[in-house]
Amino acid sequence: MIILRNLKKNIFQKKPATFILSSLFICVVCAQTTLPTYPDNQFSTYYLQKKSFAESLPLVNKAIVFVGNSITDGAQWSELFNDPKILSRGFSGDVSAGVLNRLHDIVNRKPSKIFLLIGTNDLATGITTDSLLRNILLMADYTKQQSPLTQFYVLSILPVNDTFGKFSGHTKNVEKILETNQKLKENASKHAYTFVDLHTSFADKNGKLSTRFTNDGLHLSGDGYLLWKHKIYPHVYNQLPRPALIPLPQKIQWTEKYFSLKDVKTIVNTHSIFQNESALLQNEFFNRGWKINLSSKKDKNPFIELKYEKTISNENNEEAYKISVKENSVTLTASTAHGMYYAIQTLRQLMRDNVLIDGCEIIDWPAFSWRGYMVDVGRNFQSLPLLKQQIDVLGQYKLNIFHFHFTEDIAWRLESKKYPELTAPEHMLRNIGLFYSEAELKELIAYCKERHITLVPEIDMPGHSAAFKRATGFDMQSDSGLIIVKEVLKEFLTTYDLPYFHVGGDEVKVTNHHFMPEVLKLVQGFGPKTIAWSPGAPVDDKTIRQLWLGDQGETSRTDLRFIDSRHLYLNHMDPLETVPTLFFRQIGNQTKESINIPGAILCLWPDRRVEKEDDILSMNGTYPGLVTFAERTWHGGGMEGWVSGIGTANSTREKEFEEFEKRLLEQKQLYFYDKIFPYQKQSGITWKLFGPFKNDGDLSKTFPPENTKEKEPVIKPTLEVIGGTIILRHWWAPLIEGALKSPEKNTTWYATTRIWSEEERIGDFWIGFNDLSRSYTSASPKKGTWDNRQSKVWVNGKEIAPPDWKRAGMEGNSEVPLIDEGYSYRPPTKIALKKGWNQVIIKAPIGNLKTSDWRTPEKWMFTFVEVKG
Repeated sequence: MIILRNLKKNIFQKKPATFILSSLFICVVCAQTTLPTYPDNQFSTYYLQKKSFAESLPLVNKAIVFVGNSITDGAQWSELFNDPKILSRGFSGDVSAGVLNRLHDIVNRKPSKIFLLIGTNDLATGITTDSLLRNILLMADYTKQQSPLTQFYVLSILPVNDTFGKFSGHTKNVEKILETNQKLKENASKHAYTFVDLHTSFADKNGKLSTRFTNDGLHLSGDGYLLWKHKIYPHVYNQLPRPALIPLPQKIQWTEKYFSLKDVKTIVNTHSIFQNESALLQNEFFNRGWKINLSSKKDKNPFIELKYEKTISNENNEEAYKISVKENSVTLTASTAHGMYYAIQTLRQLMRDNVLIDGCEIIDWPAFSWRGYMVDVGRNFQSLPLLKQQIDVLGQYKLNIFHFHFTEDIAWRLESKKYPELTAPEHMLRNIGLFYSEAELKELIAYCKERHITLVPEIDMPGHSAAFKRATGFDMQSDSGLIIVKEVLKEFLTTYDLPYFHVGGDEVKVTNHHFMPEVLKLVQGFGPKTIAWSPGAPVDDKTIRQLWLGDQGETSRTDLRFIDSRHLYLNHMDPLETVPTLFFRQIGNQTKESINIPGAILCLWPDRRVEKEDDILSMNGTYPGLVTFAERTWHGGGMEGWVSGIGTANSTREKEFEEFEKRLLEQKQLYFYDKIFPYQKQSGITWKLFGPFKNDGDLSKTFPPENTKEKEPVIKPTLEVIGGTIILRHWWAPLIEGALKSPEKNTTWYATTRIWSEEERIGDFWIGFNDLSRSYTSASPKKGTWDNRQSKVWVNGKEIAPPDWKRAGMEGNSEVPLIDEGYSYRPPTKIALKKGWNQVIIKAPIGNLKTSDWRTPEKWMFTFVEVKG
């Protein structure tokens, strides 16, 4: 308990920020932290009015509260952050005792965060630094006790400046302010709060409050509040100290300077090739609320310049760019409009708080020139708005190829005016009657071009062509079928002007050896370069091979060009598996582009019918995968071999992934808050694996870890691995590495981890043991089971029941959509957590490692991760 003695009456009768308070606070340590009580006559009328108003307001769920005196009171915080959850509880003239007097109401509302700036008035009234420190520590301790999930931030007392001749009671306390700040910093860990140093950023070279941020030596001007926002923005939204750039630039050097967005009035462009990009940047500022003009001349005001330079990089110069952010200028440099567009995408990420840009020097270029994404709209139609949403993401993350696969056995999805029967409803098996008109495809091509993305169309032939046969009555490889194919191609190639054309060629038995040579000759005669799947029908050496199966031996011929799509199918990966798989993926088994491998294409093949088009994004981890793939194809690197997880604890691999994941989660928060982004933090989740235990084919057999499921098993773990999803043995082993080096059939493994909770609560969890592929015809789990292997999970000794499956035990059927079989698209499992550590035990048995049907592979895995946000 804190005992307050000699508290003078009417301490708030004087003008704001000049109240007098003289008291020595004595701390008596008790088991229960309590707040002192004060009579109302100790406070000013203004204070009581403000307190009464704050207490009368309705609860704001997960509010972020700024608490303090007149310096805090001087800002409209919800407006400054454009966030109604941010509340101002700054009372002009307040002191630490005043905050203690109103802290109960603030904490009782269970805010997500409290930001406290208090103390300069205390010091001005003669309160000692030790007394002030004790009061602030009491605030932190009380908050932790009453609302354990509330994050408490103590901001350093700001510097003062005596050159204005005002507030002498405050400006004399330079040393006391420094002493208090140091003590607040030293006590942060012990009292479970975060200390944020604002003093350094606001001080001039003499240690005084910079005149740029004040007009009276104590309070802040508009520039001061913008700097305040910039410095605490990462704390408010749990972000990294610097903007989390993806893709990570090849070279970046941060400085301590910054550029103010409110001061810039002009975008300077002196080169005609950047006309569209300067307009794009102007519109970006307009959308952020800043009016900015275009000009060909600089003036004395801060400006942003678009600058031409012939050579930025010796590698992929066409897409390279530079950014230089100084106090009075931002310079974007490129040799092409394409490179300038990418500079703007990076600048957008640098502008994350919409007030200041951190000073930096960036030189950047892609490791691979071919960075693509493929969608299959033949099997499941996607509307133009959904396609454009995905194309926007491609442009935002510097992907430059949109591979459009629009013909399939299921349906032919592109209008042909010469052969309208191709898109007749009676010839479609799904999404009947839905296809793209000529005008819509041209619109899509133009939409891509604006974002410096090349649309690569694909008419898959002669395989995957059952829809063609239903419509025309002819097999493609027949003489009559080939004649129609050629007419369709002529119509397409004279209607659309595109540099590449994909002829498909995969998964087909060749019966007409003239078919593919004649198709290639025709297409190439119209100008486009041809692309075909490999392995597939034989093609000429001029045709680019898109690898979908096989090993690195196929790429040994340097006279051929290859696009890598091996193990780059989103529909085969679980959402939490997707990100580490793609992050560690080495494109084409190399760290950067070579003469015969310019890059890769990430593919999305939702073979199974979907109930609604958004399921394509929620079931496949599309956007987390795209952003991760963008990082790897732009930045290069990766590791040899194909892996499916984060790896072992405390490894270099784990640390590299953790750094990237922090950036990925920030991207999710800032740019995907209104989109489907099925991903949760999984670095730092450490699993101890115990096994193998021989079950002799009896999957129900129990072993010691299960018999002590309320606590940590006493036996030594076999290994420790990291992740929310753990692939024990990949279904494509040994091609792809799982957690177990030598998995055995008829064995049982156990996994344990611990979850810390600050209080008793109900948590939401993703739990799964077989996140069904969107390609295979896997059956739904049987009623009362997690999977067909009798896998189980316990938390604090209590077995967690599986979901009440909507289609329990349903046989796999490609025409029946998945609805709740995967953890990412069904409601999370709710689990009661106790305060402190919570023990989790997973049981994962297996019989045979392989199934009799390749279309339903045995996915020996488990997922367990808490869902936050």
